[in-house]
Amino acid sequence: MQQLAAIAGLTWKAAFRFRLFLVIAVLLIGSVVALPLLIKDDGTARGCAQILLTYTLSTITILLGLSTLWLACGTLARDIEECQIQVVAVKPIARWQIWLGKWLGIMSLNAALLALTGASVYGLLLWRASRLPLEQRQVLRNEVLVARASAKPASVDQEIQSRATQLMRERLQKISTAQLTQSELAEVSKQIFEQVKAGYQIVLPGYQRTWEIPMSSARHAPGNQPFYLRIKFNAAQTSSSGTFGGFWLIGAARPDRPPVRLPPMSLAPDTFHEFEIPSNLLDDNGVLTISFANLNDTALLFPLEDGIEVLYREGNFGLNFVRGLGIIFCWMGLLSALGLASASFLSFPVAAFLSLAVLTLSLSTTTMASVVASGSVLGADEETGIPGHSIIDGLAIPAFRGVLAVINLAKDFSPIDALSTGRSITWGELGQAFSQIVLLLSGLISLGGIAIFNRRELATAQGNQ
Repeated sequence: MQQLAAIAGLTWKAAFRFRLFLVIAVLLIGSVVALPLLIKDDGTARGCAQILLTYTLSTITILLGLSTLWLACGTLARDIEECQIQVVAVKPIARWQIWLGKWLGIMSLNAALLALTGASVYGLLLWRASRLPLEQRQVLRNEVLVARASAKPASVDQEIQSRATQLMRERLQKISTAQLTQSELAEVSKQIFEQVKAGYQIVLPGYQRTWEIPMSSARHAPGNQPFYLRIKFNAAQTSSSGTFGGFWLIGAARPDRPPVRLPPMSLAPDTFHEFEIPSNLLDDNGVLTISFANLNDTALLFPLEDGIEVLYREGNFGLNFVRGLGIIFCWMGLLSALGLASASFLSFPVAAFLSLAVLTLSLSTTTMASVVASGSVLGADEETGIPGHSIIDGLAIPAFRGVLAVINLAKDFSPIDALSTGRSITWGELGQAFSQIVLLLSGLISLGGIAIFNRRELATAQGNQ
């Protein structure tokens, strides 16, 4: 540990010698202070707090991530190019300790910067909240400055797949499979699946749909806190007003307690809506029954993925905010390992270019995901909707799947979105993020970087030496 601490200390000295720590600290604090003055919100306290959290934390992540890559590439590559690493390598210290010590030094710098800016954001939020009227402060405490868990209806994926498979068999009995290509069969199967799935999502005009949401864990929620229903729907047709009417029934019909009917609402499609509902209407099994009546002349579709969910208080915002910063810290660990691994065998400019290229690739997975979904790099034909095929599909599709699987190990976590919407980030999620991002991804990259660094000839002439 003494060797690791010494290398980490040298990394700190390099960061101060390059003025990196001071420059990044000023930029981060400036972004936290300046952004609230520049950004525009919808005029509500909730909207202001959500936008403040989203923009400040996003800016902090971007600036800290870029500085991490720059320092990770520079601190090792420069030492090698300027022949300073030879002075350290001849001492009684293993090369893996040099590599790991630099990683620990960079991460301790990140911890200090993240703690400084995180405390600034938290203090700014509390200060702005204290200046609001009592009613708006209550809104923030219930909907933004809180840690809320989510409950959704039970999954019906197996029912949909089973029904789609049955309909596909019936369809194949009526047509000749010899007349269809493999891609056409796949497209027919996909269309049947989507039709069955739509049946589980659509509320027809003049009809009512009921959802049962298991919420037994909500019984252990602190205090008598309200629940919030978060919904999103799509409309088959547009309306003159741009909104669609309906009413909600909360709770199951019981002889001793009828369901609570909320006032009729007129809501816009394709956007999320959130409103308070009673929290004392769970049945004996901890299930909350929610019904919606469609009062329009067109069908409304509530997506299975995010069409309806119930949010309830699970903890306080302060600890939730710390866990969110912990996930961002895990991301910095991955970027540190990536930069050091690149610098283990490349010069500083090339290592920085490679690291930024990998980072850009990881942030641009939409195209790869669409290619994997369509099953072809050529995409679907505009007239038939059937995807084309090429020779490289056999290699490109599995490769894209592998890349997406690796990238999603780090991208599956979204602490900024969770914090800005008052969602709970559990200790289990933080532990999973640490395991996947730091131990697995960063660990594999670190092993590769250390192996290359151990085999590199440090005594080779560098630059103009």
